Amino acid sequence: MNAPAEAGKRQDRRRHVLDLDDFSPQEIEEILETAVSMKEVLGRAIKQVPTLRGKTIVNMFFEESTRTRISFELAGKALSANVVNFTARGSSVEKGESLIDTVRTLQALGADMLVMRHSESGAPYLAARYFHGSVINAGDGRHAHPTQALLDLFTVRQRLGRIEGLKVVIVGDILHSRVARSNLWGFTRMGASVTLCAPQTLIGPESFWKATWPDLTITSNLDECIKDADVIMTLRLQKERMEAGLLPSLREYSRFFAITAERVARAAPHCLVMHPGPMNEGVEIMPDVATSAQSVIEEQVANGVAVRMALLYRLSGE
Repeated sequence: MNAPAEAGKRQDRRRHVLDLDDFSPQEIEEILETAVSMKEVLGRAIKQVPTLRGKTIVNMFFEESTRTRISFELAGKALSANVVNFTARGSSVEKGESLIDTVRTLQALGADMLVMRHSESGAPYLAARYFHGSVINAGDGRHAHPTQALLDLFTVRQRLGRIEGLKVVIVGDILHSRVARSNLWGFTRMGASVTLCAPQTLIGPESFWKATWPDLTITSNLDECIKDADVIMTLRLQKERMEAGLLPSLREYSRFFAITAERVARAAPHCLVMHPGPMNEGVEIMPDVATSAQSVIEEQVANGVAVRMALLYRLSGE
């Protein structure tokens, strides 16, 4: 068999996944439906299908990663692809090789797909200009993390049965978050109402966000905006923000913006609590909330494999 029968017929083949800004609701829906079939594969005794046999996927991670890198590796192997992990450390990058030269080298070695994480915003777009195969953005600077957004959408739909009409509250370091940006594209495109909540120093000018997403709600009052929320997504607070003077202290941030059991009680009874990880427990989320029945944090990690399988399948043209 080439792929799960339930995966369905695909429309015109997409070449790259660089962000969700050029995805239609229909295309997102197709990926989420395909991920259901891939999750079924992962539930079997033998978690593998021969769909991408003979294809070579190179995971290019110029930043440290656990969840995303291993998730893509497992996804590729579950589809029977040859998976090669590339890191900048110990490579010719340390000798001064440019990104373009590295991409051309991997292409010459037979790579069909590149999965790329980079600290510089736009780096995957540059790679896509010079690579003849497919490029998937696994996170670039502050810009985008499309596969995280897709797995978040998938997790919400699996749990709540829909995305359209939901109230989603994203809390934390919005200004510097690639996860927040891609989730904004994904949730708004699928019909959810999104609220951004953060200290003013971690959200920036309202006009910046409203220029692209005019229907956004933007606030610094978490206790108010969390009422009746269907989804609460909190983001990792990078401690260097405090060192840069953007926050007076972690204790004060936690007092006003941490996700506590008392705050979750203000939300809808079925409200899901999400976090892209890694977490600073006791800072942006309390330990009891992170492990509560309403938390889907571990589900997000598990669902990442199925969603990334769906993307690799879609890009393969098989």
